[in-house]
Amino acid sequence: MRHPLFTAALGALACATTTLAGTLAAPALADDPRDPAMRNAEARARDAAEIRRLNREQAAMVARRDAQYAQGWEAWRDARDGRADYEAARADYARDMESYARARRDHDANEAAYAAARSDYEADMRAWRRDVEACRAGYREHCAR
Repeated sequence: MRHPLFTAALGALACATTTLAGTLAAPALADDPRDPAMRNAEARARDAAEIRRLNREQAAMVARRDAQYAQGWEAWRDARDGRADYEAARADYARDMESYARARRDHDANEAAYAAARSDYEADMRAWRRDVEACRAGYREHCAR
């Protein structure tokens, strides 16, 4: 007694073998003058029409492909020709960055000067308030300020 999976596998193999044999047994004989299917004028006309259709499709595909190639080459030429514009823009960017760095250094210097001036002002205000308190307390030498 055979196992059911073996029987199923054997059946699938037989089916595949039959299909393959059927496919290989009927080779395509298009454009072969000895092909019995091409002996009448109507079959030859159908075959010629199909060939023309396939040729038109292939020509359209080649035209689309060539248009894409042309577009790519045009983009490449534009990029190559635009390199001078790119170099000019790059130089402008370098100048802008240097200007920004200068402005940043100036700003940092101004902030440091402001912080120092503010510190001096606050120290002077503390000294003035001490003098005011001393003046109010009766120490007249502090009232001159």
